[in-house]
Amino acid sequence: MITSPYEKYRQSSIQTSTPAQLVIMLYDGAIRFVRTGLDGLKQQDVEKTNLNFGKAQAIVSELMSTLDQSYEISKSLSSLYEYTNFLLIEANIRKNPEKAEEAIGYLTDLRETWLQASKLASGQTQAEGANG
Repeated sequence: MITSPYEKYRQSSIQTSTPAQLVIMLYDGAIRFVRTGLDGLKQQDVEKTNLNFGKAQAIVSELMSTLDQSYEISKSLSSLYEYTNFLLIEANIRKNPEKAEEAIGYLTDLRETWLQASKLASGQTQAEGANG
């Protein structure tokens, strides 16, 4: 049972979001977890580092598993997700912040791309609605 007002809001926002907004939320979560993992590295908190890099990896794996392979771009995205997961594993195992920073760079770029695509698609949908 959800009792916290914040949890109720979060649940509601997930249930009412478009697919593009959900993907952006996933990127936001992955970026947040990598940053928290980096914070764990700075604090030499192995548990915090491992937990948060693992959460980011789970999100990237989910993004990879939901790709529609019938599109050519999906193959490229899949490779990029696979490499990002590799970076996160390396960052975690070797306690290497540079690898995590590189992963954040890819995730941030992908998030921005999805955000722009979402805006374009939303604009087209609104224009179609106005013409229909």
